[in-house]
Amino acid sequence: MTPMADVTTPAHVQNRRPSRTWAVVLAACVGQFLVVLDVSVVNVALPSMRSDLGLSAAQLQWVLNAYAIAFAGFMLLGGRAADLYGRKRMFLVGLGLFTAASLAGGFAQEGWQLLAARAAQGLGAAVLSPATLTILTAAVPEGHARTRAIGTWMAVGAGGGAAGGMVGGVLTDVLNWRWVLLINVPFGVLVLIGGAVWLVESRARERHRVDLLGAVLVTAGLAAVAYGIVQTEQEGWGAPATLVPLLGGLALLALFVLVEARTAAPLMPLRVLGTRAVAAANVAMIVMGSATFSMWYFMTVYAQSVLGYTPMQAGFALLPTSLAVVLGSTFAPRMMARVGAKNLVLIGLAVTAAGFGWQSTMGADGSYVTSICGPGILMMAGAGFASTPLASLATSGAAPGDAGLVSGLVNTSRTMGGALGLAVLSTVAAARTGGGTGAEDLTAGFALAFRTAGSVLLGGLLLMTLWLPRHRSPRSGTPSPSGTSSPSGTSSPSGTSSPSGTSSPSGTSSASGMSSASGMSRSSGD
Repeated sequence: MTPMADVTTPAHVQNRRPSRTWAVVLAACVGQFLVVLDVSVVNVALPSMRSDLGLSAAQLQWVLNAYAIAFAGFMLLGGRAADLYGRKRMFLVGLGLFTAASLAGGFAQEGWQLLAARAAQGLGAAVLSPATLTILTAAVPEGHARTRAIGTWMAVGAGGGAAGGMVGGVLTDVLNWRWVLLINVPFGVLVLIGGAVWLVESRARERHRVDLLGAVLVTAGLAAVAYGIVQTEQEGWGAPATLVPLLGGLALLALFVLVEARTAAPLMPLRVLGTRAVAAANVAMIVMGSATFSMWYFMTVYAQSVLGYTPMQAGFALLPTSLAVVLGSTFAPRMMARVGAKNLVLIGLAVTAAGFGWQSTMGADGSYVTSICGPGILMMAGAGFASTPLASLATSGAAPGDAGLVSGLVNTSRTMGGALGLAVLSTVAAARTGGGTGAEDLTAGFALAFRTAGSVLLGGLLLMTLWLPRHRSPRSGTPSPSGTSSPSGTSSPSGTSSPSGTSSPSGTSSASGMSSASGMSRSSGD
């Protein structure tokens, strides 16, 4: 989850009436549910969006990437802004922007309008999500009550991820695709009213300067690189339309590193990456996110465009896959105690790679069990197994004051890896398809994308075997893992993302959607 500075809990907040505390917890949970739900709810509506708005295959992936890049790019900044300007204020600002963008997306008449709305949603989510956990911890006194509240918050996030495909399918079939976005509006308005009435303002004791330049550079750089990769499908690697955004994006990312090395209050302090466990875990999360995030995109399009499923059928068909990441994340702590964190990471990567290998055997007339359910369960269960120990290794390898920051970096790495992975794998699939739109052509492209992703995971498995350190006992005060993979792959469209999001792409120890608290063992994180 997004790193937070220490939470200052006013005495009047600690003594608030139980009914008011319940209302605060409800507002925080609903806000997080909406953020996580929107990572996954649009997946089954993608084919309908494409036909209604005339989106190209390249534009279609940006319905997901516009949200993911804005969300991950501004996630750390959102946490800093909440500390500086107040958790209640930023909660309301983020939710207001998210709700307004959902309304705009629901009424979009052109493809660019939908993509702009999705980017604005991601920005709103990046401001909203970091504030939800600190609002909750400030409202509930330490002890059993806070533990239960955080558990509820995590469960709601996981539920949002797992329910996304099903909710999106029902809304698209019964109404139309616009309602997967418009459904956020009434809930957002109600929570805005409740938050304005019930939430009490709080700020961090220590003020940090907002690194707006760093957030803009990393977001613009990654977006430009992703756009350049997508352009290779039509223009080729040597065309100016490809090289300009690619090289420009890389230049922006290099400038981001330079700014972070020189600024007094960096968005991403480079010193934390000097620790072997932190650096290795973040690279592993990028690899995991690059494969699993794109999996939801390809599976959704395959189910509807090749196998002929309706949006509702596709949503229910992918439900076991969503639940697999929840279960994998749930059992991971017990397995980690028996086999060790590093070994569980390697097991998870191997299981996930096996699932991708199985999925790559898909056919145009495949059955549900062998072409969707079986490989999907393997892919996401493995992601759930691996993400929790990765977050544990990263946070246990960080200095006590950096644990919350490292949790935020883990979630950001996963989500950004997912966005770039989708751009690369979509280009791979399009190159194999060669412009064909028949079932056989589409299936061949998807199969190649799954084989490519599986190969990347195997490469990651070898790298982590050599690079990841053995598990070390978490230091006192280190937050519990926040990074379990979300169905989305970790950021999952399906869900679970970590409070930050997303990201569990996905997941945060949240079994699905970005959902484990980064810092849940303490009332704040830095």
